Amino acid sequence: MRAWVLLSAVLWYLTGVKIYVKLHHNSPVLVCMDLKRAKKETVDPTYLWIGPNDRVLTGNYRINIIKTGKLMVKDFVEPLSGLYTCTLSYKTIKAQTQEEKIVKQSYDFMMFAYREPDYSYQMSVRFTTKSCIGRYNEQLFRVLKKILDNLISDLSCHVIEPSFKCHFVKLPKHGLMHELFIAFKVNPFAPGWKGACNDSVDCEDITNNNILQARDRIEEFFRSQAYIFNHDFNKTLPAMHFVDHSFRVVRMDSCRPGFGKNEGLHSDCATCCVVCSPGTFSPDVDVTCQICISIHIYGAKSCP
Repeated sequence: MRAWVLLSAVLWYLTGVKIYVKLHHNSPVLVCMDLKRAKKETVDPTYLWIGPNDRVLTGNYRINIIKTGKLMVKDFVEPLSGLYTCTLSYKTIKAQTQEEKIVKQSYDFMMFAYREPDYSYQMSVRFTTKSCIGRYNEQLFRVLKKILDNLISDLSCHVIEPSFKCHFVKLPKHGLMHELFIAFKVNPFAPGWKGACNDSVDCEDITNNNILQARDRIEEFFRSQAYIFNHDFNKTLPAMHFVDHSFRVVRMDSCRPGFGKNEGLHSDCATCCVVCSPGTFSPDVDVTCQICISIHIYGAKSCP
């Protein structure tokens, strides 16, 4: 494997790095020539492009090849991932004898489809309570979930996997206190979420923007709870209230089926969800591609 250098969205063959193309976007322009050859005169050049699965590439609605040997792949999708090889043939002519000699040089480009990971957030908060026994804790839990769902419903986001536990907490210079430890996830896939895509094929940009807004709204909600209690109630706090500075949030990434993260294999796109290579698959929203030796395609979602 050799690499490339990016010059104004044109990839000249140099020394080998992998090329990552965002799903449903156009690839950079691949040049069937290295920089050293480009600085010299090239006589009668011809170009032969071989794509994945050893297919000879000709121009069509998706593969754009111009006479100077440059190639661009439009609307890049999973099966277009793989090795692209161009063979440049040209002539050298001796000035004295006009003797012609055909020279051939091959250039390899390895391209992979990728997409941005889907964001979700793991959140946790704490509330004081009178006792770990009684129905009031469950009621608070249900009301809080409903408030948060209503807060972010217009973003097609919702609260999932909510849970709570009651614990005894000993604070410095205080006695034992009862506190509810509440945890939940927020993701951008509430029922009907595809309606927010506005016919966009590449919808993770929209869903990720929505979940970022949802995170900010929830964070502001709990910040306002702390402000109200600190300024309005002063020393007469209600028995059940938000514990200041207890809000925690961690981003969780997931990949769509057929994609996964692999920092070792794709170090230049370590945060990307890259298409699963032959011999691997991803059936769900995991972050890794699993091994399956019977798979010979890119982007497999199941193991036969």
